[in-house]
Amino acid sequence: MDFRLTDDQLEWQQYCRTFARDVIRPVAAKHDREQSTPWEVLKEARKRKLHGMEYLEKVASDPGGLYGVIYAEELHWGCAGIALAISASSLAAAGIAASGTPEQIGQWLPECYGTGDEIKLAAYAVTEAGAGSDVKALRTTAKLEGDEWVLNGTKVFISNGGIADVNVVVATVDPELGHRGQASFIVPKDTPGLSAGKKEDKIGIRASHTGEVVLEDCRIPTDYLLGGMDKLNAKLERARSGKSTGRASGALATFEITRPLVGASALGIAQAAYEWTLEYLDDKEEFGEPLMESQRIQQTLADVATEIEAARMLVWRAAWMGRNGIPMTAGQGSMSKLKAGDVTMWATTTLMDLVGDYAQSTECPLEKWFRDAKIYQIFEGTAQVQRLVVSRMQRAVYNERRADVLEQAPGTPTGDAVGATA
Repeated sequence: MDFRLTDDQLEWQQYCRTFARDVIRPVAAKHDREQSTPWEVLKEARKRKLHGMEYLEKVASDPGGLYGVIYAEELHWGCAGIALAISASSLAAAGIAASGTPEQIGQWLPECYGTGDEIKLAAYAVTEAGAGSDVKALRTTAKLEGDEWVLNGTKVFISNGGIADVNVVVATVDPELGHRGQASFIVPKDTPGLSAGKKEDKIGIRASHTGEVVLEDCRIPTDYLLGGMDKLNAKLERARSGKSTGRASGALATFEITRPLVGASALGIAQAAYEWTLEYLDDKEEFGEPLMESQRIQQTLADVATEIEAARMLVWRAAWMGRNGIPMTAGQGSMSKLKAGDVTMWATTTLMDLVGDYAQSTECPLEKWFRDAKIYQIFEGTAQVQRLVVSRMQRAVYNERRADVLEQAPGTPTGDAVGATA
């Protein structure tokens, strides 16, 4: 097992860090303050092949599966809001890739980003006011009327919601089947019945547009159903008969793919906060002694560094497993997002405590990193939901090998010993 990054991966890491340092950071405070979409950064990212189809091809070329998480961490090191503005379309693209037919993937994947110099955005519309992390409770409906699907409902807290050129909308086809009765649909911009709701005023990731997507008798062609009618009908038939639908599909499958990326994104914030704090404290004194010589400071910084590294290992493992087709049956994907999100929130808070009063000033970078950190414990499944997922998956794994576990437990009588004690 080799934990070293390859030369190509190291070069990619430095390339992304340079873009984050030279292009993202100089405008981060402006876009955070104004809550404006960083179009100039998006255009520069496209020029450098860090946005769009060329970026996807780059990520797909890495057999280790780490290009994506390296990219996410380094861009979020620059600014979480701007990084999300650049990468938010990838969630919709992942939804299309997970559920679409080859023809749909070929048609709609480029539309998520635009081609050439044209910049387009995409949105993955799942969350609803009464169904945040609970994907099973979605109330947006899709009804088949002739050769059209009719969608009704409101999606909230959607990245690029209201400004996207392509929307991937998860809706319920058969409410009685819960999440097994759901499907994903392509809803292009300017579709009659599609409108933008309110734009959210957020405490963090403010350069990333977050808004409502409203669907009122929104009509789309039948071939805008991702996966097609045959696949949906087969899925519904299995669900109604009580048979397993197989692996996770739709929104659940998409989140499985993206959780390590979300974890890596969180770590970019934690790493930025840690590096800045090291530099800030380097020439500070307390009671005439250098702060960096204080055991209290040293031990806290050591804990922060250790937690970041531990979380990064979980993220890299999950990304590697996903790229190499190894099922994350023990919850490895959820673990990576859970650990990274919790570490980032704890790290930014802890580092603010070390810095003191200055940390609460808007002039201090830690204040922004602290604000940006919280969402990574919330979106794409809250930390609490991730714990439920991990617990249930762990239980299922150990139930399969319960007998072996009991026999191997220290002090458990086995073999001849069992007979001897009878």
